[in-house]
Amino acid sequence: MPTVDDHFSDKRPELRTLYDRLIAMTEKIGPVEQDPKKTSIHLNRKTAFAGIAVRKAHLVLTIKSDHPINSPRIFKSEQTSAKRYHHEIKLASLKNVDAELRDWLEAAYDLSE
Repeated sequence: MPTVDDHFSDKRPELRTLYDRLIAMTEKIGPVEQDPKKTSIHLNRKTAFAGIAVRKAHLVLTIKSDHPINSPRIFKSEQTSAKRYHHEIKLASLKNVDAELRDWLEAAYDLSE
């Protein structure tokens, strides 16, 4: 089973800093379990509310939502059921971890009760 560290073993250190900042922001919302999988790291409350895939130059954050989110920051959206959407956001720098992202994560966190 991979660890969180395994996902960053051959990546730029800035990506781990970005991940750590994202986790710190999320933990201010409430308790978060980091659940590393083969290709991504799930962030769980009772169920997964977000996932992070580590790429060469950025992180891809997938968040759950109960509605479409219209934002230029979201590069891919998918409706997964009648009231569930998955939205993907590229995070390439610390400035991407902002209030808007926190709001999206908080809404996703609330969905995973």
